Amino acid sequence: MSRDFSKDALNAINKKAGKNITEGAVKKLASTVKPGTTQNEAQLRQLIKQVSAMAKVPVSEATVQEIINAVKKGGANSGTMESLMKMMMKK
Repeated sequence: MSRDFSKDALNAINKKAGKNITEGAVKKLASTVKPGTTQNEAQLRQLIKQVSAMAKVPVSEATVQEIINAVKKGGANSGTMESLMKMMMKK
């Protein structure tokens, strides 16, 4: 994922949520993610809940399931992550 996209995504999330999530907070959470996290539904679900809590933005069960399905279908490469961010921003 490009650095510009990362900053743009963080700015868009902060703007939409009306919050100020820092890059450091995101990096701290990201450091807990292991390669197998995206392959384990329970771990992925927990990660989604952690991000939701950090942003103080509720995520519906339907959206959680959409994210899980998208990750299972497409893996977790930078293109997939970019499309997931766009999907989440539309909700």
